[in-house]
Amino acid sequence: MVQIYLDSANLQEIEEALSWGVISGLTTNPTLMCKEAEPFEFLVKKICALMETNPVSVEVLSTIAEGMVKEARHLANQAPNVVVKIPMGVEGLKAVYRLNQGEEKVSCNVTLVFSVNQALLAARAGAAYVSPFLGRLDDIGWDGVGLVREIIEVFTRQGIDTRIIAASIRHPRHVHEAAAVGAHIATVPFSVLKQMARHPLTDIGVERFLADWDRARRGEEIGR
Repeated sequence: MVQIYLDSANLQEIEEALSWGVISGLTTNPTLMCKEAEPFEFLVKKICALMETNPVSVEVLSTIAEGMVKEARHLANQAPNVVVKIPMGVEGLKAVYRLNQGEEKVSCNVTLVFSVNQALLAARAGAAYVSPFLGRLDDIGWDGVGLVREIIEVFTRQGIDTRIIAASIRHPRHVHEAAAVGAHIATVPFSVLKQMARHPLTDIGVERFLADWDRARRGEEIGR
């Protein structure tokens, strides 16, 4: 079954989403983190505590492998459920490979993936997750969901167990399509999560049921 992750760094959104019982993990990025008032490390620890044992992806800021590895090890020490997001690229691949050597391995999520070849290289380097960006591909006229489908097909045929996170999700249809093609995970903004729970016919149905109940109740009162 496809898992739903929340793409957020806002504590109120996270607490609310968790109360629904549908969230299996969380992803953040520097843009989301800098919108919040709390200090970075405090926020990481707080989010990880809220998520308990569920994975929380936190992204490095360095652009060179040495810096990425240093940041990644520091982040991994903040909480046991931290997954380190590493941007795709040669330096990112070097970092992921190094972080998977030795006894103290660090779970990595390679982000900003836009091709099957990038996903293959990330998996080969040792990534636990790869994150193809659907929305950004759609923005330039490419088929974002099609890329997810192709990565799934190749990984399945090759027996690759790296998990695929459908990311950069813009609307509920993206979640539907990612699940339909077999993505392991869809990470969604809170606004999209709320849209997923709603449908205009559901709202109309509730209104009609309540109106019918109110009429029936008033009729009983009049009959008395």
